[in-house]
Amino acid sequence: MKTFKYLLLLFLSLGLFASCSDDDDPDPVNEEEVITTVTLTLSPQGGGTSVVFQSRDADGDGPDAPVILTGDLMANTQYSGTVEFLNELETPAEDITTEVLEEGDEHQVFYSFTGTAGSTILYEDMDADSNPIGVSVSLNSGVAADNNTMTIVLRHEPTKPNNGTAADAGGETDVEATFLYNVN
Repeated sequence: MKTFKYLLLLFLSLGLFASCSDDDDPDPVNEEEVITTVTLTLSPQGGGTSVVFQSRDADGDGPDAPVILTGDLMANTQYSGTVEFLNELETPAEDITTEVLEEGDEHQVFYSFTGTAGSTILYEDMDADSNPIGVSVSLNSGVAADNNTMTIVLRHEPTKPNNGTAADAGGETDVEATFLYNVN
């Protein structure tokens, strides 16, 4: 009878330890960030005035359209560029760019162009696996042309490596902004 009590106590104890396992805890959810503002600042490598492209959506996913700020580029000029992502619904504004860089293997910024300017982008920053992130870039403005567009897309969990296009990379779009500009 004593042995039976000890065995019963042992099985109850094992059941208690098994039920306290943290395997049943759900994985933490990585909530999608709110990005209200995308700012690309381009500085001519030989010196001169910087050009700022900015899309600011003050109400986030609300009904108001973003306010777009663009500038014109000088023809055949090499620019150093940095893109910044902010959540200005927070006070003070939350800098999402820091997270993009810290989680570089889970993010990539894509740039695409339409028009005849022939603008090109080179990535200047890489993640731990030597795949591009795209926060720091070099841009060659190409030849003089009016009515060009540049689209900036931040993707979360893209396939890396990829062919440099958002279409090939997959993943989820965190933010997308399109700018109209001229090359003079």
